[in-house]
Amino acid sequence: MPKRTDIKTILVIGSGPIVIGQGCEFDYSGTQACKTLRSEGYRIVLVNSNPATIMTDPEFSDRTYIEPITPEAVRKIILKQKEIGDPIHAVLPTLGGQTALNCACKLYDDGVFQEHGIEMIGANRQVIHRAEDRELFKQIVEGLGLKMPRAKTVTTLGEAHEFLKTIGLPAIVRPAFTLGGSGGGIAYNREEFDDIVTRGLRASMIGQVQLDQSVIGWKEFELEVVRDKKDNCIIVCGIENIDPMGVHTGDSITVAPIQTLSDKEYQAMRDAAIAIMRAVGVETGGSNVQFAVNPNPKPNADGTRPFEMVVVEMNPRVSRSSALASKATGFPIAKVAARLAVGYTLDELRNEVTGTTSACFEPSIDYVVTKIPRWTFEKFPEADETLTTQMKSVGEAMAIGRTFCESFQKAIRSTEVKRFGFGLDRNDKWLVASRAARAGNTTIRTADGEALEWPINDDKLRRKLAVPSQGRLFYVRYAMKMGWTIAQIAELTRIDPWFLDQFQRIVSFEDTLLTYASLDDLPRDVFMQAKRLGFSDAQLAFLYLGGISPETVIAVRNRRKALGIEPVYKLVDTCAAEFEAATPYYYSTYETPAMVDGKPVIDDEVRISTRPKVVVIGGGPNRIGQGIEFDYCCCHAAFGARELGFESVMINSNPETVSTDYDTSDLLFFEPLTLEDVLNITERLNGQSLSTAATARAANKPPYLHGVIVQYGGQTPLNLAKGLALAGVPIIGTSVDSIDLAEDRNRFDDLLASLDLRKPPSGIARTLDQAVEIATRIGYPVLVRPSYVLGGRGMEICSDERALRSYMAGGLIASDLESAPVLIDRFLSDATEVDVDVVADYGLNPGQTHAQEPRAIVAGVMEHIEEAGIHSGDSACTIPPYSLAPAMIDRIKTLSRSLAKALKIRGLMNIQLAVKDDTIYVLEVNPRASRTVPFVAKATHTPWARIAAKVMMGRTLAELNATEPVRFAGFAVKEVVFPFAKFPGVDVVLGPEMRSTGEVMGLDATFELAFVKAQLASGTNLPASGNVFISVRAEDKPRIAPLAAQLHAMGFSILTSAGTGAFLAERGIACTPLPKIASAVRPNVLDMLADGSIKLIINTPTRTGWNTDEGRIRSGAVRYGVPIITTTTGASACVRAIAALRNTSWNVSASQDYRAMLAAGDNTTGDATSAGAAAAPGVQTVPHRTTPASAR
Repeated sequence: MPKRTDIKTILVIGSGPIVIGQGCEFDYSGTQACKTLRSEGYRIVLVNSNPATIMTDPEFSDRTYIEPITPEAVRKIILKQKEIGDPIHAVLPTLGGQTALNCACKLYDDGVFQEHGIEMIGANRQVIHRAEDRELFKQIVEGLGLKMPRAKTVTTLGEAHEFLKTIGLPAIVRPAFTLGGSGGGIAYNREEFDDIVTRGLRASMIGQVQLDQSVIGWKEFELEVVRDKKDNCIIVCGIENIDPMGVHTGDSITVAPIQTLSDKEYQAMRDAAIAIMRAVGVETGGSNVQFAVNPNPKPNADGTRPFEMVVVEMNPRVSRSSALASKATGFPIAKVAARLAVGYTLDELRNEVTGTTSACFEPSIDYVVTKIPRWTFEKFPEADETLTTQMKSVGEAMAIGRTFCESFQKAIRSTEVKRFGFGLDRNDKWLVASRAARAGNTTIRTADGEALEWPINDDKLRRKLAVPSQGRLFYVRYAMKMGWTIAQIAELTRIDPWFLDQFQRIVSFEDTLLTYASLDDLPRDVFMQAKRLGFSDAQLAFLYLGGISPETVIAVRNRRKALGIEPVYKLVDTCAAEFEAATPYYYSTYETPAMVDGKPVIDDEVRISTRPKVVVIGGGPNRIGQGIEFDYCCCHAAFGARELGFESVMINSNPETVSTDYDTSDLLFFEPLTLEDVLNITERLNGQSLSTAATARAANKPPYLHGVIVQYGGQTPLNLAKGLALAGVPIIGTSVDSIDLAEDRNRFDDLLASLDLRKPPSGIARTLDQAVEIATRIGYPVLVRPSYVLGGRGMEICSDERALRSYMAGGLIASDLESAPVLIDRFLSDATEVDVDVVADYGLNPGQTHAQEPRAIVAGVMEHIEEAGIHSGDSACTIPPYSLAPAMIDRIKTLSRSLAKALKIRGLMNIQLAVKDDTIYVLEVNPRASRTVPFVAKATHTPWARIAAKVMMGRTLAELNATEPVRFAGFAVKEVVFPFAKFPGVDVVLGPEMRSTGEVMGLDATFELAFVKAQLASGTNLPASGNVFISVRAEDKPRIAPLAAQLHAMGFSILTSAGTGAFLAERGIACTPLPKIASAVRPNVLDMLADGSIKLIINTPTRTGWNTDEGRIRSGAVRYGVPIITTTTGASACVRAIAALRNTSWNVSASQDYRAMLAAGDNTTGDATSAGAAAAPGVQTVPHRTTPASAR
């Protein structure tokens, strides 16, 4: 049937901030939907609170509301659209993860959609109910003759206790209507059971959890399924988890296609998935169905083993695996689902990859795809690293190879965790220990700073194999090195023996490589076999040349090329090469030439055009410190290249993102972001040796590589810059020397001195003694951090020599580069931190001359709404600045322009400053795109990343008509979200190391209401009444007193610790002190948190750690979803916001409205205005924020 014409305007609900369990994959799906539906002629109204995503760029929708994804906000949007004469006719809630689904369901249940004549498309409310309600879904499955684990849905702890008598422990707890397994888990004892059930009931939108009899250890599979209204139904991709049941699929290493099922077994699973789709009623989009298979079923009477399969769950929406399945097969699930939602059927749609086959054609692949999750437990040292049914990873990497071994080793090096394969690198305990033993050196450590331990203690090895955690597969390898059999390893890990056999192939071949003494001794056939098994040049460099560096990797590369061993590139075509692909989406592999007419022929499918090419290196897997903001920049670089007539090329390994959509760039290479892989691609695209590239460019002889952009993907591509330049790759934009000038502390200090700019007293240390000497000279407290890292990794404030010595024992390992020093700065307390983003066109690309005088534009000045000492990525901020005087902002802008000129910046630059006592201190300069770029773009309504990319490609700011923003259509407040709820017991106190996973944005005419919106979007609901608990350190008591008085005046009841209560009472502020937790007097603050009596906590820490009274209070706030503020400046902001909410209501506006307002000059504010509401009596005028400890 043709597309629907009875609907004109469609509301697409996004997924909000990046959180564990709901990441970039939904941004990818939502962006696809917006583009697709607009191309079909529909008007798109988008609501999404995330400024970091390309989805909230105004070009992807007709009306872009960067507002909280709450029923209240969406209802306001519906009314606003009616007011302007553009009413919403339908809502698509199935592409924004659980956030969008839950919001839409609430609006439907409250009658809002019905009141305004809005239809739910993609999946109606009844379909969602049948799939998400655990009890109803169980009835449907069993009605089909299929099995589920013995289970029961409960709504109270008492009901849970009763059913536990039937199923026993361990038991699986699965809350309804949650994402990433939030609130769920595996209970092995009664105490864990009570805790997880209570948490799950609280997390569920409908207060329901399902208790499952344990099938831990069974094999897990998932099928991505698409069905239309004509009952056309296809399996897009089958995915197998290497980890058994008990590990959330988002935390499991997964493989496509399914490897260990027979065809008969797979067909049974396929039939089951299609039957479930029909029974649930999904008929206009994609769904995900998960299964478990018993690896050791009880034999039949005749000795044969039955196929014992149970259904685990289904998602009646595009899932986190949909992005993986789309990238693995090339089949664009979200695009197809969007078209099905508006009336099309699969037989009416073309397969966009082939351009000739029908979308009914079920994808088939002739390669292997491996996905490995990316965790950041190093950010949360108190967290339990055990992997369970609640997801804990923050990102993932994907790799494609002709064999599982090749795909697996490529995936390992794609995760960017200092591993370049299964073994034979700097973190290989076995190899490092072997070398140390031969050298008689017992002090050598691995690259991660771990002491040598070989052989591994038997108890430790058994524990590492039996308990799922990050890095478990490396211990599988160590077990093999210690002589364990596959059967022994399978018994402990429950990993299928087929996968263990594949791992053994890799481990056995390592022994073959070790029989050769040098790289030159390695025969060509053995070298080729190593590459076909996925061994990297870096592994061979470490094995034969003693280390991993740009020089050694290039040396291995040169030897490999001399032997004629080079990769070929294959197309991802959805149909196992049965039909020709129209989309240039590639992966690399190694293969033996075929003999045709007696001549060797290589089947290389890459298509090289004569157009000049710009290569954009992506950011790899999402992680804390390097997230979707950099993917946003990479997308804009690709768009900019295309607009200037270049052929845009994307290299990335992240399946979740828009940058790896095959239509974002002209060519897509899904490859690891290592020096080896990037050099292979760039040389292949150049059409000739990179060493002759400069000559070819000078002679203008295509094909040639115009340049590579390394400044947009975060630290990952920057760490490749030196090696790429060494190999002759043309890097455009800010030069490698300028990048090093900003990163090298000594060179940078000299530059600042030449500009007469100040910085905190500092020093650079490579040894413990140097660090102690520097800290003693400049004075404690000191801020210490490794160089060449992102997200404040390894950054810490040390208050004395003891703390510094403890830090140095491990701090040297955080850098991603060998021999990187530790930087030590005097910590500036009570300073205001400022971020500045700059775009400049200094510096010249090869063969270029300036047509106009180069200059720098300050794109945005952001004032942190957090006191000094909190990482900029964890601090809220505001544009325009709120408390800085206009004269100070002018000084900041002048300083920023002078730095851009001195560094010869061509493109983007970020500067971090501190303002104290009217003095500006330079903290750090990043000569690249920073995580602030998308926020600045959305706040100023200017695509700075695209403008800067075009400058890097040769245009000037004058040619692009770029101007500096001087006025703003209101205030933009960026707030961050944290994953503390995923790590119970972790102390939520923030510091110089970044811990947030994502961000949201609040836009409004006043600061206070913009701040309120940001809090709502981050999951923090500021209370209007109730009890507030206040406990602050001594130096904060004078600042907290007026805030407590204001809260009391608004009707709040003030509860305090003894010391804070005494201080407030002396000043006539009514309050009730609570007993210390350690006193055993009840009820205490934990009791009142548990029963919901406390609505807000203000606690500035005197002691940190989960085992302190304060730490238990802060962890309790996270557990019970109570907002907690850990700074007095944050408390000030919240009090202002609460006061504003009591006096006025907030409204919604689209980005297009703000931009029109700005163009017209209406209601705009300049830098450093006081346009916000007047300060409430007794409240500080400088706004600072809450720490949303209850963030998802």
